[in-house]
Amino acid sequence: MNKLSCTIFFLMSFFVVSAQNIDIDILTKINVNRNSAFDPTFKLITNTAVPLSFATPVVMYSIGLIQKDSVIKQKALFIGETFLASAFVTIASKSIIKRDRPYVTHPSIQPLSVEGSYSMPSGHTSSAFATATSLSLAFPKWYVVVPSFVWASSVGYSRMHLGVHYPSDVLVGALVGSGSAFLTQKAIQWLNKKREKNNY
Repeated sequence: MNKLSCTIFFLMSFFVVSAQNIDIDILTKINVNRNSAFDPTFKLITNTAVPLSFATPVVMYSIGLIQKDSVIKQKALFIGETFLASAFVTIASKSIIKRDRPYVTHPSIQPLSVEGSYSMPSGHTSSAFATATSLSLAFPKWYVVVPSFVWASSVGYSRMHLGVHYPSDVLVGALVGSGSAFLTQKAIQWLNKKREKNNY
C-alpha cells in the first residue's frame, strides 16, 4: 500500500510539474516573444471585458423597460445573474487557490500592467465568457454567437499577451464563465418549473 501511495504521489507530482512547465513555456512564447505593436490593441481589448459585461444586461433591461418587453427583461436578468455568478466563483477561487501572477514567479515575463489580485482564474476572461455564453444562450443566432466568442477569446488571449495570466488561468476563467451561464440557465428553468407546479 505504501508503495502504491508513493507511486501515485510521484506520478501526480510529475504531471503537475509538467503542466506548470507547459504553462510557462506557452506564456513565454506569447508574452516575451510578442509583437509589441499590438500592445495598445490588446490593452484596449482587455479593458472592454468588465465594462461590456456590466453594460450588456443593463442596456438590455433598459430597452425591455422602454419597449415594455418582458422577454427582453428576462434575458437581461439572466445575463446579469450569470455575470454575478461568474464574479462570485472567480473571487472565491482566487482567494482559495492563491496563485501568484506569472511575472511574480517568473521574472522573464514582461507585464504590461500590475494586478492586485491573485492569478487563478482570470477574472477578465471569466466575465467575458460569462457574457458571451449567456448572450449566445439567450439569442442563439450565428451573428450573436460568433462575435461574442471572438471577443471573449480575444480578451483571454490579451491577458496572456499582457503577461498577467498563465494559459491555465485563462482556460479556467473561460470554463468558469461558460459554466456559470449554463448553471444559471438550469437554475432559472428549475425555479420556473417549481413556480408553475405551485400555481396549480
